[in-house]
Amino acid sequence: MSDIEFEQGVNETTEAVVQASTRITPESTAEVRQIMLRIDEPAIYFLEGQTIGVLTPGPHPFGNKSHHRYYTIANAKGDDSGVELELLVRRCFYIDDVSGEEYPGIASHHLCNARVGDKITLTGPYKSPFRIPTDKNSNLLMLGTGTGIAPFRAFLRRLYDERQDWGGKVRLYYGARTGTDMLYMNDLNNDLATYYDQKTFQAIQGLSKGVLSDEADALRDGIDAHAEEVWDLVCSPNTHVYLAGTKKAAAAFEAGMARLAGSDAQWQSIKQGLIEDRRWAELTYA
Repeated sequence: MSDIEFEQGVNETTEAVVQASTRITPESTAEVRQIMLRIDEPAIYFLEGQTIGVLTPGPHPFGNKSHHRYYTIANAKGDDSGVELELLVRRCFYIDDVSGEEYPGIASHHLCNARVGDKITLTGPYKSPFRIPTDKNSNLLMLGTGTGIAPFRAFLRRLYDERQDWGGKVRLYYGARTGTDMLYMNDLNNDLATYYDQKTFQAIQGLSKGVLSDEADALRDGIDAHAEEVWDLVCSPNTHVYLAGTKKAAAAFEAGMARLAGSDAQWQSIKQGLIEDRRWAELTYA
């Protein structure tokens, strides 16, 4: 959704207040912050894994009055007086295609620069494409990169909180540039060891192998190293596939599946079957 479409089509906003902002990656790596927001409105209901919009006031380039960016809720908890939301935000930069100059990402800098007590304007929430299957013996194959796997963190919490007798395989494949970028394996937020049932759950991490490699390459390498299991899961009639992160990571996954299938046409046929069976869900961004 563009800024213009937002301004014309969405009128309702919600005001949140920053409760805490903590950097969870070392100073020597890309900055990722865990940001806690509070909304003092008990009638507003959020679920982990849903998406909210962050509205950054302007003026902005091209004359836009506001800038609208989506973020996935990593965690949410409410009481009689309101709700608290947790976001994981990477401070982003982009390179102008014409000038080659580097510019700060508008929404990510707005959030990362916010101090305790600052007000953030939100839209939504918007429905999550990631739903827990009704069959507890379903296999769940999750693939993502960087902060794009925030919905999986929330999804897994809900899965093992609500369905403690889950019997299917639960696999999370995720990639990062370095080990310190593994947001879900660090000392601060050791979710994989703390929250999840190890009998059915396994996380497979991939790391970039060189300076020119990125998290999408790392995800591809992680999948290639476990190609047999990934392929068996994709081909199983009771597997649900969830893909999150950058579009480049999604393309890397699809290229890997095409190699395993023998051709892109064969893989697209398998993927279409997953989509028609409602066993494919995707949440990607540029």
